[in-house]
Amino acid sequence: MSKQDPKRFLKYLEAERKASMLYRSLAEASDGERREALLELADIEDEHAAHWVAKLQEYGVPIPPAPTALDPEDAAMVARARAAGMDDVLAHLEEAEGADAGMYDDEPEAPDSMSADERDHAETFRRLREHAPATAAIDRGVISADGSVDFGEKWHRVDASGSVRAAIFGISDGLVSNTALVMGFAGTGTDTGVVLFAGVAGLLAGAFSMAAGEYVSVASQRDLFQREIEMEARELRDKPEEERKELELIYRAKGMDRATAKAASQEIFSDPKSALDTLAREELGLNPDELGNPYKVALSSFAAFAIGAFVVVLPYLLAVIWPSLFGSDSVPLIIAVALSVIAMLVVGGLVGRLSGRGVARGAIRQFVVGALAAGVTFIIGRVIGDLTGLSSAGLG
Repeated sequence: MSKQDPKRFLKYLEAERKASMLYRSLAEASDGERREALLELADIEDEHAAHWVAKLQEYGVPIPPAPTALDPEDAAMVARARAAGMDDVLAHLEEAEGADAGMYDDEPEAPDSMSADERDHAETFRRLREHAPATAAIDRGVISADGSVDFGEKWHRVDASGSVRAAIFGISDGLVSNTALVMGFAGTGTDTGVVLFAGVAGLLAGAFSMAAGEYVSVASQRDLFQREIEMEARELRDKPEEERKELELIYRAKGMDRATAKAASQEIFSDPKSALDTLAREELGLNPDELGNPYKVALSSFAAFAIGAFVVVLPYLLAVIWPSLFGSDSVPLIIAVALSVIAMLVVGGLVGRLSGRGVARGAIRQFVVGALAAGVTFIIGRVIGDLTGLSSAGLG
């Protein structure tokens, strides 16, 4: 239809009336902040409808009567919301509003605020859907009224920098991989010095590899997070009111009433630095103060792997430095096996306790994995030693 034909306003009026009726019907199937948000959206749609009624009157176009019942598709959506809950319906509404967000962009008779409202509708549905679990969290006392999270319980404590995670994996990897490497060389029957060299080489190579991998991983992640914060800073600079409304919606979805959420967002946005920090935490889920330190994680990984890998190397190092302490080449092997078993049980138990899965379960799992790896490489080493004659002299 031509942009000079005022009858095009009929299409807009019909869409706004249908949307208003749908939102009010869904509000009847909702409660709390969801109900209030849906009623607000319906009021906005009524304002848009009134605008098009005025335009139709201005151009002398007859105004059709308002609908008195939902169309079949909308009625089915309301029935689904009443039967199965609002989550699926909100996802559908978010998608529909997103598709229609630009319907007034090329309409000269639509005020700029109308286009902004349509885009805000899609954002409103997204917030209501994504933050629905947060309302339950408020009821449990996990999220306070100001939107902050209570980390008072020990199981909430996490390591945002990644250094503890890197240390745990580093010790475990160093212990298992170097034990398997040393057992493989020991299985060939080669002399103690060669086994020690292999163990030290495995320790250094593994530690540097772990450190380099963790550094690149965390540095790349940090760059990505900083880019997201920079993009949020640009949006805050270019569209401060839209960003403030987003924060208000987040707080309302967490359980704040409208007045409190609006007051809180206005107070936060009075300071641009505070606004950016809050948006990063609430909208992006990032803590600007804890984006991860690649140097710290790399050093932690290196040290942890080296500690784990050194356990099996120690007996062979002592055997080379003080040969008189050991009567035969089999003694360092026996001690290395014993130390590795103890270390695997301790590390596994620690991981099990930190993860909440149980000390015994973690210890047994770590031991089984490590023992299988070491056992297989020892057998392979023994076979290779027999084939090459390295083990002809035996381990004794």
